[in-house]
Amino acid sequence: MDTNVRSKAFEELAEAAGGIMTPALAAWKEQGGGVVGYFCSHVPTEVLTAAGLLPFRMRGTGSTGTELSDAFFSNINCSFVRHTFNLALQGNYDFLDGLVCINSCDHVRRVYDNWKRNLNTPFLRIISLPKKVEDAQVGWYRDEVTILKDAVEKHFGVVISDDRLWEAIRLHNQTRRLQRELYELRKREAPPLTGAETLAVMVAGTAMPRRRYNELIEALLENVRGANGQRKYRARLMIVGGELDDPGYLEVIEEQGGLVVADAVCFGSKAMWNLVDEEASDPTEALARYYIQGQPSCPRMYGDQPRRAEFLMDMVREFRVDGVIGERMMFCDLWCVEHYMNDVDLKEAGIPFIRLDREYNSTGAGQLRTRIQAFLETMGK
Repeated sequence: MDTNVRSKAFEELAEAAGGIMTPALAAWKEQGGGVVGYFCSHVPTEVLTAAGLLPFRMRGTGSTGTELSDAFFSNINCSFVRHTFNLALQGNYDFLDGLVCINSCDHVRRVYDNWKRNLNTPFLRIISLPKKVEDAQVGWYRDEVTILKDAVEKHFGVVISDDRLWEAIRLHNQTRRLQRELYELRKREAPPLTGAETLAVMVAGTAMPRRRYNELIEALLENVRGANGQRKYRARLMIVGGELDDPGYLEVIEEQGGLVVADAVCFGSKAMWNLVDEEASDPTEALARYYIQGQPSCPRMYGDQPRRAEFLMDMVREFRVDGVIGERMMFCDLWCVEHYMNDVDLKEAGIPFIRLDREYNSTGAGQLRTRIQAFLETMGK
């Protein structure tokens, strides 16, 4: 950490974000705990937690190539999918007791087909995610959540009662509240954590036991609330995009003097900005409504771009953002269109915006440095 605080809690969180089989995950497995992988922040992970399982968000962390997965995906499939599936083919995900896929995009959708034919994960399901955010789609997704719950109960021999589901919802909401408090500290003139450090904390929450994670983030908050923060920066930046789980990418940006103080990415604010309604009458309905209407949507949701634009502009104002970076994985058609609309909206508001395409692993750092340096200079920073 660059702050004056040297936090053991942060060290453990960063360790959980830095690899796949981390000590926290290994300890969970040694104690007999089950782990179920999942793709996309629209997967209702509370169902898995209610079953006593550890939800693990799929990543390609540590992958150095796609030589195995290239036999199943073309070179115009997104590299996140290819690197993640390559790790699976190498055996890095053999510890999984299950996997929940989702049709979030065509690239991730095809993971399910290839996984089913080539790997022997005991429990394998795919969720059908609607493409709109109206009440009819909430009803649709409620059925999907119920189907997943029934399948988990049958395979793992557990009963997911409403009480257990509400308990899981409250636990996950506690995580969201703590993460939101961490983000509130980034509004300061001198934020106590960098953007890279914050992303590491957020990624850790998808890769370790939930209760332990909440304990660690509470300890981290206690350490950083009064810490001296980051003052040596040229501009306050926000990053917008999809699958960004690499703190190293933000480190390159921040080395040039652009402090990332806000985000709208899947591992960041999109996964925690709002809460599941704990006062609803039915926990399954509450989950469906949250994952379809409650959390900020992604570009796959048709007709919801005005609400996403409003969320983006609210973040720019609240965090006093000087410029916005549109991060896009190569060959992602959804974010290609979304960033075009973001560019139009931000230009109208007088907010500098730059679009950056990238591969999943941290290649091209030199080019990224050059682009960010030029971006800061055009902003007069």
